[in-house]
Amino acid sequence: MTESNDSLMIANVSRRRFLGGMAGASALVLAARWDMALASDDEKKYGAAGMPGGWVDDPNVFIQIDPDGAVTIVNHRSEMGQGIRTSLVMVAADELGADWDRVAVQQARADQDLYGNQNTDGSRSMRHWYDPMRRAAASARMMLEQAAANEWGVPASECEAGVHEVSHKGSNRTLGFGELAEAARELDVPERSAIQLKPIDAHRYIGQEAGPVRGRDTNSIERPMAIDGEEIVEGSATFGADIQFDDMVHAVIARPPVLGARVASVDDSEALKVSGVEKVVTLDTNSEPAGFKPMGGVAVIASNTWSAMQGRDALKIDWDTDAAGDNARYNTDEYRKSLEEAAQSPGKVIRSSGDIGNALGDAEQTLEAVYYMPHMAQAPMEPPVAVVRAKDGKAEAWAPVQHPRAAREGLAGVLGLDKENVTVNVTLLGGGFGRKSKPDYILEAGLLAKEADGRPVKVQWSREDDVHHAYFHALSVDRLEGALDADGKATGWRHRTLSPSITSLFQEDPEHKGGFELGMGFNTMPFDIPAIQLENPEAASHARIGWFRSVYNLPHAFAIQSFAAEMAEAAGKDHRDYLLELLGPARQINPRDFGDKWNYDEDPSVYTIDIGRMRNVIEKVTAEADWGRDMPEGRGLGLAFHHSFQSYTAIVIDAEVGDDGSVTIHNADIAFDCGFQVNPERIRSQLEGACVMGIGIALHSEITFREGRVQENNFHQFNVPRMEHAPKQVRTHLVNNDPELPMGGVGEPGLPPVAPAVCNAIYAATGKRIRQLPVADQLAG
Repeated sequence: MTESNDSLMIANVSRRRFLGGMAGASALVLAARWDMALASDDEKKYGAAGMPGGWVDDPNVFIQIDPDGAVTIVNHRSEMGQGIRTSLVMVAADELGADWDRVAVQQARADQDLYGNQNTDGSRSMRHWYDPMRRAAASARMMLEQAAANEWGVPASECEAGVHEVSHKGSNRTLGFGELAEAARELDVPERSAIQLKPIDAHRYIGQEAGPVRGRDTNSIERPMAIDGEEIVEGSATFGADIQFDDMVHAVIARPPVLGARVASVDDSEALKVSGVEKVVTLDTNSEPAGFKPMGGVAVIASNTWSAMQGRDALKIDWDTDAAGDNARYNTDEYRKSLEEAAQSPGKVIRSSGDIGNALGDAEQTLEAVYYMPHMAQAPMEPPVAVVRAKDGKAEAWAPVQHPRAAREGLAGVLGLDKENVTVNVTLLGGGFGRKSKPDYILEAGLLAKEADGRPVKVQWSREDDVHHAYFHALSVDRLEGALDADGKATGWRHRTLSPSITSLFQEDPEHKGGFELGMGFNTMPFDIPAIQLENPEAASHARIGWFRSVYNLPHAFAIQSFAAEMAEAAGKDHRDYLLELLGPARQINPRDFGDKWNYDEDPSVYTIDIGRMRNVIEKVTAEADWGRDMPEGRGLGLAFHHSFQSYTAIVIDAEVGDDGSVTIHNADIAFDCGFQVNPERIRSQLEGACVMGIGIALHSEITFREGRVQENNFHQFNVPRMEHAPKQVRTHLVNNDPELPMGGVGEPGLPPVAPAVCNAIYAATGKRIRQLPVADQLAG
């Protein structure tokens, strides 16, 4: 859409330069970015600026207005159910003044040079792009107003954009956006310092259904229809598996059963006899570190997916597992025991204050506990799938992908092309949870496209493929020790956390967690305790470890929130009251006091750790759940809270344990503070989904390895929550909706406190402590 990166800088750039080479010259198109050249090389970069791509502040946002008034807004984030295609477009449409019924969305292709960082993870899409969306739309609105002023020969200050039109205050003349688009595109983009954003009470979509906001008349709020909602419900939306071409071939792959195993020999004679099978291709096994590279194996290419699967079943493959080294001996039961043993000894000190030795030695009472969280697979309902065509020195892909840049650059690498000759089209994602940030499945399709004589190739993973070959959530062991004085007050806290690191994907096994992983609720542990020591002993990796929704916040929250409940019990105090005591008085903490990395390295001067907001969500949720009320026998309330992705979450679970050990979740109350709430309906949806997913993590989900092989195959073994496991009622309580507060994330921070709240509720109901997940059969009998 643009001639060059230079034309993207917000600095008196002619509209003609934006439209060079673009069809439909009467359309107004706005691109907004603050280029890296506008900042000092020595300036510390945070948030979006610190993400891959080197962006200082704001990546591109495009708005197009056609002569008929149709507005198209480009969404450069991946839609996987979190509603970002609605939310970001809604922000721009509102600031522009567009009529929602005349707004369409265009999904951006992979192009980091144009759009900035497109990696949709870290719960940061709205946090990073709310302001750029507004600025881009405000610039377009001001250009339309100036075009109208020029047409009428009046000052621009007398012209005001309303709903899809600009009016002149003195004469009541109006012109529609479409009528002004051609003239507006000839104007210079306003200087950044001159951009005038609407006041919060002038918005029609932003913050709708959020309740009272300062200066807002809530009766004027409009609720835009969700983009893609109707299409998803009726089945016409386009996901990755829906991509079809007349000349397309289909492929499935028999991948190494152990990470690093190689094909010693393959007999494909029976596979080639299967009707529809065209070719069998052996793919090289890639060496570790695994990165996003395909695992290798043997691929079957056929005229349809069923024939390809039947052909794969007919293959006779001899795997050389010796090539996998220690991975071929990986056994999760033995590995867990080794980590529990290692947790008894000191590890790398991450944070230390006070004298933990004296605190434990002088304590009136001490306690310790070890907590365990297993491997898990992301298991999105849509398994990985990708279509790639390679022809005439160019390649084009269609895939549900969270990380378009990695897919584009990876395809360029496996095909030996410049990235400018590679196009990646992003479809809707049928779930992601971090799995589709790793585009190995797209690179597989690229490799096989070289074997397809210019035809597109669709690589389809089965559910078994997905469970066996995920980028697994790390198995974790956490050992905690606490010291209490005669009054039950906490005087010492030692926490050792052990997990293989995601950084093992990209370098020789580092054996320690990375700084960004430790910053997920571990070194940022907020309790006001005189002596604290946090340690990280070594833990080697023997599988592909990857992002999973909320990442290391999950084991950290499970251990810390469970142990805090145990300390409250030892102190003879109410759990809620004890948590507030542990937090201490309301105050703001500079997260840099806790380490170099924390929660995606946002600016600590903007995103402090606010103990007052933590206390607030705890007090809110316990009040709403009627904490402390009498409960029937076998039924209890469990509480937990966590701070992650710049948001604050507290949850109370009302659970009942039957005589057979079954767990019924009657109610879940969630108090959530993410700062200003742009799309409250989506916030509630994400919290409800996090609650159900967290219950599944607590009760059912586990991946195990034996001799390097995953033992679970499908959902009958890798259990995810069913309808009967969902709470009968989830009540969300959104608090602190202040437009002056910086935004936190939404997609992930609701998840970490769910599992410990469930386990604390089980203890309240039965008196049995749960220290390992999943709960599974621990309650039977």
